[in-house]
Amino acid sequence: MLNVHTIAAFNDNYIWLIHQTNSLNAYVVDPGCGQTVIDYLATTDLNLIGILITHHHSDHTGGIEKLQQHFNDNLTVYGPSNERIDGLTQPLTLETTMSIEIPHLGLTQIMAVPGHTLGHIAYYIDDKLFCGDTLFSGGCGRLFEGTPEQMLHSLTMLANLPDKTLVFCAHEYTRSNLDFALHVTPKNLQLIDYAKKVDQLRSQNKPTIPSSIATEKAINPFLRCHLNETQVAISAKSGVDNINEIQSFTLIREWKNQF
Repeated sequence: MLNVHTIAAFNDNYIWLIHQTNSLNAYVVDPGCGQTVIDYLATTDLNLIGILITHHHSDHTGGIEKLQQHFNDNLTVYGPSNERIDGLTQPLTLETTMSIEIPHLGLTQIMAVPGHTLGHIAYYIDDKLFCGDTLFSGGCGRLFEGTPEQMLHSLTMLANLPDKTLVFCAHEYTRSNLDFALHVTPKNLQLIDYAKKVDQLRSQNKPTIPSSIATEKAINPFLRCHLNETQVAISAKSGVDNINEIQSFTLIREWKNQF
């Protein structure tokens, strides 16, 4: 079973330290800050042996160099081959999905999820999804490089994972995402209930992550663009009638950008 440790970094980043229950050899996902990881490891018996990178933004890659220096350049660093990321030792080239055996982690499904960036990838291990800035709880990443069609395809791929899949995104954006979601579909009872749970967690300064695919399909407007309830709200906001799913996604992403 995969164990996941939460390391908070910067204002709202999450770095994930992961290892199998029967192993002390660990990997870190998207270490934007190397020192934060080093400090956390000092409180554990874990031995860092590698890094998993989802995309090239510095708040996800900025700690690679420091971690390599600290661990005598012995770390194996996985990441997308088609993005400019200094320090990769295992560049990954894929068009859709691929499965590889990562030492001490086991079988890992890697998914191409372009949209936030063109080379963005996600890692799926033991019903746990590490999706960087593609899918957030209650939201999705901005389209800095990709197209709405690419992002919608990526989100649909993630939504098709088993409902029990735990979603480990890279930021604590949940409350602000839910403010928007409630504005779009204020009568969604599951969304209302989830917002209350999120408020309780944040009032105690606890993470709202992980979420789950089941939860996101119930409350996340970006995974519900095909539903009439969402499309009616988007049409009312945009003045565009008879929209399809891709138009719905494009318009709601623009709406969120300005919210």
